[in-house]
Amino acid sequence: MKRFYKDVTTARTDLGWTVSLDARPLKTQGGEPQVVPSETLAKMLAAEWDGQGETIDPASFRFRDMTDYALDVLSRDKSGVVEKLLGYAETDTLCYRADPEEALYRRQQEVWEPIVAGMEEREGVKLHRISGIVHRPQTEETRRKLAKRLEALDAFTLTALEQTTSLAASLCIGLEALEPAADGEALWDAANLEEDWQVELWGRDEEAEERRTKRKGDFLAAIDFARAVLK
Repeated sequence: MKRFYKDVTTARTDLGWTVSLDARPLKTQGGEPQVVPSETLAKMLAAEWDGQGETIDPASFRFRDMTDYALDVLSRDKSGVVEKLLGYAETDTLCYRADPEEALYRRQQEVWEPIVAGMEEREGVKLHRISGIVHRPQTEETRRKLAKRLEALDAFTLTALEQTTSLAASLCIGLEALEPAADGEALWDAANLEEDWQVELWGRDEEAEERRTKRKGDFLAAIDFARAVLK
């Protein structure tokens, strides 16, 4: 699609912030008014439109897609995503460790354990750690507390959390990514610890690296999105 507008502007309304193309306020892909809670997020959305060349690249609208998902889907019903995220708590990558005798286990303990322990302290829960692949369900109390925490999140923050958690295969990392001082680069490295371990042993695959770079961009964009909601 060719670019069909010249000017991109933002404006504050009674409900929040909007982005307009040639003075026409944008709507979501589902047809709803695209109103966001902060000026920072509105400017991020505007920058995506303003940065387009003569031809619009749909793949470059990371923030637009997250915004529309929050407004079109999660603002109406969050229950499905809450259940999905609770599923990650049951199979959290960071809770499944190598055998204690293995060198990989020591690296997992060094990198993963502070993230899991920090999440437990903040949320008032206890997660099972397992060496091997045999599943051990989390307690009902842990599930109940996490469900309450997730249900309290607004649609925009929950959108970001769903993306970071899915990409990391870890609710521990997803929740850590919401913390104001979270280091996105370090969290992404933690999520890929086992993959990096295999790379050290067997070398890199160019196609896999390209996919990882794209996923990393999505992960870091979700963190930026979550932070922008609060500004």
